[in-house]
Amino acid sequence: MNEELLRSLITTYRKDVWSPFTKAVRDYKLIRENDKIAVCISGGKDSFILALLLEELRRHGDVNFELKFLCLDPGYDEDAKALIAKDAEKIGVELTYVPAVIFRYVETLDTKPCYICARMRRGALYTAAKDLGCNKIALGHHYDDVIETILMSVLYSGQMKTMLPKLRAENFPEMELIRPLYLVEERGIRNFWKHHNMEFIQCACSLTKKLDDEDYEHISKRAEVKRLIREYEKTNPFLKSNIFRSAEKVNVETVLSYKDKDGIHNVWDYEESSDEK
Repeated sequence: MNEELLRSLITTYRKDVWSPFTKAVRDYKLIRENDKIAVCISGGKDSFILALLLEELRRHGDVNFELKFLCLDPGYDEDAKALIAKDAEKIGVELTYVPAVIFRYVETLDTKPCYICARMRRGALYTAAKDLGCNKIALGHHYDDVIETILMSVLYSGQMKTMLPKLRAENFPEMELIRPLYLVEERGIRNFWKHHNMEFIQCACSLTKKLDDEDYEHISKRAEVKRLIREYEKTNPFLKSNIFRSAEKVNVETVLSYKDKDGIHNVWDYEESSDEK
């Protein structure tokens, strides 16, 4: 690993990146003794900083664990592949490449290409991680991703739902997914890489490259929510933290109903049941 980058994480960017990273790992108990973690490298800024953070923690943390760095190639063009390889070499990450024909397939779909692409990527990564003997898979979703997911679920799905810091995979029960960047703000990640003059692939999706801004906005509700948050942050500096806390401090006495594995439970049903008694 690039020693200069590692030092920078625990010195210059200790407050904005390192501290919230270690807090998430500690508070949500993301890493345990003898874990073997597959770190998913997409080629973007988030996954590469995740690789650095986990390596620094592996070297100097109190818990012993192993790391494997997986790079799924869903059908990147040659320019994107070259940039990923260049960045990996500069950062000092040894990648295990996982080829998959995903972009070509989702281009044939009429609806929800992003959702299906994400599921196919996740399945390919779980399989590769399992083959390497890993019991956990680490993704580079950060604090802003969590907030955007909360808003998207309310605005477009009509439900209160968030992105969890860890969860068991449905089709791979022996595998746990973890998000160590859960409390790290995107601006801290951007500033870190800008300081070190690093550039990464943005969205290398072959489908979105064919769309103009209006069409992309139509299929990407996340981009729309990003813009909405930026706009409201201008007048409310606590907006993001308030959205995040809304998922931590749900007042169950004031909700109309809640959903669990057994279905939807209406609070009025409980009141009627109590009255009968």
